Amino acid sequence: MSEPRFAVLGAGSIGCHLGGHLVAAGYDVTFIGRPAAMDVLRERGLTLGVAGRPPVRLAPERLSLATSAEAAAGAGHVLVTVKTADTEAAAGELAPHLAPGAVVVSLQNGLHNPATLRAALPGHTVLAGMVPYNVVQSEPGTVHQGMPGSVMVEPDPVLVAAFQAAGLAIEPRTDMSEVQHAKLLLNLNNAVNALSGLPLRDQLAQRAYRRCLALCQREALAAYRAAGVTPARLGPTAPGLTPYVLGLPDPLFRRIAAASLRIDAHARSSMWEDLQRGRPTEIGSLQGEIVALAAAHGRTAPANARLLALVREAESVPRTWTGPDLYAVLRAAR
Repeated sequence: MSEPRFAVLGAGSIGCHLGGHLVAAGYDVTFIGRPAAMDVLRERGLTLGVAGRPPVRLAPERLSLATSAEAAAGAGHVLVTVKTADTEAAAGELAPHLAPGAVVVSLQNGLHNPATLRAALPGHTVLAGMVPYNVVQSEPGTVHQGMPGSVMVEPDPVLVAAFQAAGLAIEPRTDMSEVQHAKLLLNLNNAVNALSGLPLRDQLAQRAYRRCLALCQREALAAYRAAGVTPARLGPTAPGLTPYVLGLPDPLFRRIAAASLRIDAHARSSMWEDLQRGRPTEIGSLQGEIVALAAAHGRTAPANARLLALVREAESVPRTWTGPDLYAVLRAAR
């Protein structure tokens, strides 16, 4: 059997991290991204950082780079890592070029990307997946994984074998809807982290910021209950108990949730990276998703709505918030 060929559609931080590890393991991978991003890789190559391990550098000549979805034509698996807002357009561009039998894997934030891809790509298998850990571009051509974790995806033996061979932890799941809802709870911290201006470890170490996240999660859990959704348990704490743990005083939180603070000192959320680079954020697919779900069931999510508005403002006029100031604003919104 021939070795599987991969394409990464939307080769940003996550796409370069996953595709880069596959290249390092000897797989044929085509990176498809914005011209400016591909120019950086063409000039500098790609450096892969993982906390606690030596970096791996891929020279430019080892990278197959493209700016059009047409380049995915020969791939057996296409990893889709574009922003949620770009999913429908990306699927339309991809549709004419997919090989018969090609498998498309959504590895994106948000809840609805797999359904969007399935609607645009009839006749192709579309798998829902999720990357639970933090990856940011620490400098041009360098992506860094700041915390441990396993990629979760609907079962596919070829994908699982390739990821394992590339040293990427992967966990096949048959409950991806519940997993995605659980990941959304965690991703509600992206906005808090982005507005804090701090590395994730420093932000999560401060109770006031954690209480901001707890407010958002409580509203999300209420919306989930109204919608009949039970999020999967992804860590040592059940989703329903997480807001209470987040609100504990700092010394007690450090003891109970020590694993949550095992994060690289430089790790930050992708939303922080977007604000720093002047790019639109995915706030609409995170806090916006909770606001919409709550409204659909006759509820409100005022803390999430206020945080959404603050991030939208920060997209135009950057601002950092202290934990107490941000908590006061979100609490007042309730």
